[in-house]
Amino acid sequence: MSMNRRRLLTGAALAMFAAWMPAQHAVAQDKPITIVVGSPAGGTTDALARLIARSVGETLHRTVVVDNRPGAGGNIAAQYVARATPDGSTLLMSFTGHTINATLYKNLPFDPVKDFTPISMVARVPSVLVARKGVPFDTTAGLVDYAKKNPGKLTFAIGAQGSSLHLASEQFKLQTGTDIVNIPYKGTNPALTDLLGGTVDLMFASTVNVLPHLKAGTLKFLGVSSKDALAQFPGVPPIGQTVKGFESSAWFGLFGPAKLPPAVTDQLYRAVKIAVEDPAYKKRMETEAATAISMTPQAFATFVRGDIQHWAKVIQASGTKVE
Repeated sequence: MSMNRRRLLTGAALAMFAAWMPAQHAVAQDKPITIVVGSPAGGTTDALARLIARSVGETLHRTVVVDNRPGAGGNIAAQYVARATPDGSTLLMSFTGHTINATLYKNLPFDPVKDFTPISMVARVPSVLVARKGVPFDTTAGLVDYAKKNPGKLTFAIGAQGSSLHLASEQFKLQTGTDIVNIPYKGTNPALTDLLGGTVDLMFASTVNVLPHLKAGTLKFLGVSSKDALAQFPGVPPIGQTVKGFESSAWFGLFGPAKLPPAVTDQLYRAVKIAVEDPAYKKRMETEAATAISMTPQAFATFVRGDIQHWAKVIQASGTKVE
């Protein structure tokens, strides 16, 4: 083959490849976006994912669906997204467990930092210590007194191992010197269902999940995990008034797989920012005692690294282990 003919064929092949690449990129952009959630439908993470999905879909003119993959404290969903193609079509709505699990689990099948592209935080949510109706106490002080007199008799429903709610229960037991048995569940909703049914005694749950039960009177509200009282929970005092220094909250945020193209990351961040800054979203968060928050991908990445270090200290001090 002559040199000129070889150059001609090579040039033609490159031209075909160049023409093919934009088409493939367009196909990827036209794919539905799936937001994977590591908890069952009905929990806080799921509820936030669906709110964000609806807004992002409208902004980007894309179909956005939520895929629930509960189990292992959110690790099943995280591993799925970590292995996904980094084209922006598969995302993870995660929570505080993402940074807690970095220390809590010794052999994670992914790296919570290196295997993900942080996009933005979307909310911070305090929790509430609630009890089934039949327990023989009505306050946090009453709970502590009863638990000390009856070690191992009370049970804590754990909505997700490795979550901030799990660590809140461990922190509570550590600071009060009480022996309360953990009963792990695959999500907040099934744990709350058993609490309402009287199968378990206690639970730390997000404000989003238990607010409807305040008016219904179906649970006993012992205290909020925030530093100050919450207007949405009148008459429910901060736990810190009884347990000195006690405070806890959860964050929720959106991630993509590692190596997400910067342009795609920025496009998704801007769409999420629109969702979080929507007055209707902010009002919804305020109503449920949560706070709407957006962070740039860079700020969120810095936060994630710092939060891993924070929870590592808490886990080591409490001796918390995955059951």
